[in-house]
Amino acid sequence: MTASTDFISETGQFRTELLAYCYRMLGSADEAEDLVQETYLRAWRSYDGFEGRSSVRTWLYRIATNACLTAIDRRGRRPLPSGLGAPGDDSAAPVPAGPEVPWLQPLPGALLLAEAADPAVVAASRAGLRLALVAAWQYLSARQRAVLILRDVLDWPAAQVADLLGTSTAAVNSALRRARAQLADVLPAENAVTEPAEPAQRAMLDQFMAAFVHADVAALARLLRDDVVLEMPPLLTWFAGRDDVTGFFARQVFPQTQFRMLATAANGQPAAAAYHRDGRGRYQAHAITVLTVTATGIARIDTFLDPALFPKFGLPQQLPAE
Repeated sequence: MTASTDFISETGQFRTELLAYCYRMLGSADEAEDLVQETYLRAWRSYDGFEGRSSVRTWLYRIATNACLTAIDRRGRRPLPSGLGAPGDDSAAPVPAGPEVPWLQPLPGALLLAEAADPAVVAASRAGLRLALVAAWQYLSARQRAVLILRDVLDWPAAQVADLLGTSTAAVNSALRRARAQLADVLPAENAVTEPAEPAQRAMLDQFMAAFVHADVAALARLLRDDVVLEMPPLLTWFAGRDDVTGFFARQVFPQTQFRMLATAANGQPAAAAYHRDGRGRYQAHAITVLTVTATGIARIDTFLDPALFPKFGLPQQLPAE
């Protein structure tokens, strides 16, 4: 067996969960993919010196964590519009695009198709990916973020996290308490979200897409919770509450164009790819919308107005005219 084959055999099974981990840390699928590549390059270069004092998985997480901490120090946090100001109070007013903000990005479900059959690997890849949760983690310092994800999402023992971060168990426990308290202030109800079973979520997604295709404001309103939130990066304006959200769609979205929708998934949540009709009757990539579906209706609509996301979701940039 060659050194290259040996390296791939030892490390390849962890690529998907490392991608999910780096995404949780960074809030960007693009940066997460880049840092996973960097992690494997660093690991390959130092593989001959790996002495097995820890597991290969822990060793890779140490390399990935250091790369993520450096990237966060250099770039800072990735917000959603709700993290930058109060909601809009006039659904008929123009909605300006924001400045050059490194916005939080969705994580395409296609990137989480684990190559390994190990259920533990699959679980590590898909746990703790809800978009609102990843957005809330952006308020934490880089090291608090790492501690919280490793302890509360991946369920690592405090001693193992301390070893990975080069600190004490007491310091890890202290950082975890501070991170949990800060997270509770930023997103107090997130852990109370009750998600229905997958068939119910898909049914809700189908109804949401049908409401858009038919520009049916009343049908859309029936799907939304009273406290629903709508965000649309890179637009700075966001809305909270069913009346303002449906008012925005009725006044500024549905009258402007016709849509076609394709079902997809992001962050372990149901999502829809929206295509808008151009002057020739063809449908052009427009936005990826991620839904937070609860037992009482849709709680969040996060719409990413970025056609460049479509290839990462395995979606075409254009659909033919009907």
